[in-house]
Amino acid sequence: MQNAPAIREEAPVIKRYIGEVVYIYAFDVAYDMTDEPITELLGLPVAEFSMDTSKRMPRHLFLHRPKMIRLPPVERIGPLGPVCVQRTVKLLPVGAISIRVTVPFEVKRIEELVVFHDLEFSNGDLYSEVRQLAEEVRHALEPYLIRPVARLGEEEAYTVFCIHSPLETEDGRKILVENWMHTHRREVASLLTQEPDIAHLSRQEAHESTGKYLSYYDDDVVVIDWDAALIVDDPKDFEETLYVLELANVQLAELEAYDRLLDDALERCYRDVAGGSIRARSALMRELREIRVDLARLSDELSNITKFFGDWHLARIYQNISARFHLADWHRSIDEKLKTVDDLYQLLNQDRNNRWMLILEATIVLLFIIDLILLFAGL
Repeated sequence: MQNAPAIREEAPVIKRYIGEVVYIYAFDVAYDMTDEPITELLGLPVAEFSMDTSKRMPRHLFLHRPKMIRLPPVERIGPLGPVCVQRTVKLLPVGAISIRVTVPFEVKRIEELVVFHDLEFSNGDLYSEVRQLAEEVRHALEPYLIRPVARLGEEEAYTVFCIHSPLETEDGRKILVENWMHTHRREVASLLTQEPDIAHLSRQEAHESTGKYLSYYDDDVVVIDWDAALIVDDPKDFEETLYVLELANVQLAELEAYDRLLDDALERCYRDVAGGSIRARSALMRELREIRVDLARLSDELSNITKFFGDWHLARIYQNISARFHLADWHRSIDEKLKTVDDLYQLLNQDRNNRWMLILEATIVLLFIIDLILLFAGL
């Protein structure tokens, strides 16, 4: 008697997905900010950001608390209909701002969320609105900025899809989120990679895009990719994960800004070392000395806003997003360029010392000759 072929059990159908898409934009606006307290920005009161942490973590948690404003909500017509858009702006002590835009959704299938990438409204696109808001914030912050940028550079953007848990089927059964994650891995990968055609997404890409996921309780999961992330959790617990992702995004933006600063400085250094005058080299030495001190301090401040060490949940999330952003590689690249700056500084310093030694030796010889002339003249 032949065995009957195994019947594949179909994945349970989720009743609906409710949540919000959070768009995070980081801008470098200045070298630093003054210590003068900011009480108002864009006509809104400035408050200190705070959050409640729910997952297990150290008793004494160090998390930087930036100043922030919450803008009034605005109504827009999105790809799935009318939405109420929430916006916040955070001020970071490293001369950066982080703008967060939250757009709610309710869909039947995960694939429907792909349209929220590069969000378009009926009256324009989200990107243009965020750039305009960033310019307004930069202009309003000018009295508090130290060496502000002449114009806004490229922002660092990151998109986070937040789905409310628990997930329920049509008949009201609750689904374990990690099981749902494995069942819908291809759909999640398609969402994170902004790939509308799920059928053509390879298994390797699906596993690579969703490989860095973390779960703490049976009703939550965080899937982190390089350009987007998915959070399935209780809505009251979104904030802690979003803030970690936001800080990592700011770090990436600032590291890119430091890297550009070093590239420009090194280009001037090579040019001036090759054919600069003595005065130009002296000015170059002063500039190199300032760059060394400035970047050492900025690097320290950048590290201070994200002191996530250990195996607790937020630390693991930060480690995953750091790996996706290659923050360690950025740090290594900047350290190597700083070493090149140090080498150039030592070279110029040695060259200056050699010139002074030559001048001193010539002066000693000249004084000796003058002494001999006076001695013979006296005879």
